[in-house]
Amino acid sequence: MNLRLETMTGLWAFIALPAMAQERLPTIPPTQYTTEQKQAAADFEAQRKVPVFGPFEPMMHSPQLMTLARAMGDYLRYKSAIGTTLSELTILITAREWTQDYEWSVHYPIALKAGIRPEVADAIADGRRPPALTPDEQIVYDYASELLKKQQVSDATFERAKSRFGTKGVVDMTGIVGYYTFLAMQLNAAQYPTPNDARKLPRIARWPDASD
Repeated sequence: MNLRLETMTGLWAFIALPAMAQERLPTIPPTQYTTEQKQAAADFEAQRKVPVFGPFEPMMHSPQLMTLARAMGDYLRYKSAIGTTLSELTILITAREWTQDYEWSVHYPIALKAGIRPEVADAIADGRRPPALTPDEQIVYDYASELLKKQQVSDATFERAKSRFGTKGVVDMTGIVGYYTFLAMQLNAAQYPTPNDARKLPRIARWPDASD
């Protein structure tokens, strides 16, 4: 079984859970879909081989946006120029920066299957720089971390990424950071629930108190 099929199989653990209503953007029952929502859901299932799930559920309130987001994800998840393993590393770094439990819970096991070592993923979860990164992992970690934390990438980090992955790889890696930031924002804004038995990311203080 290839990684994409394994990914789809693994997601059923999350999709099959009883729907938990969100206060802000409740999941729309398929029986209540509008014509546009029905088409968006059908297109989603045709491409992903599973019903609408996760961050795409709150986005069903804007089916056109959901469809465009799904199409971008189809490329960035499975066909990016940096490959599946490094894509998953980038996703974990992004999920950690946004403290997005659902995103992390889905992608942690996928990343391990793709070849990311548990000690690397666990260090990221704790907010630590992972030990003994491979040369490629170090490039990706530095690039994604700088972009997320500083909103910029240094010349040295950019040139290392460009030299290793080419201009397409740099653009795709930036796209993955941006895309999973977008999904994390949708999930966080909607207060989308995470299964109770899913691993929660440690909370890390990032912003000073208003009194500071």
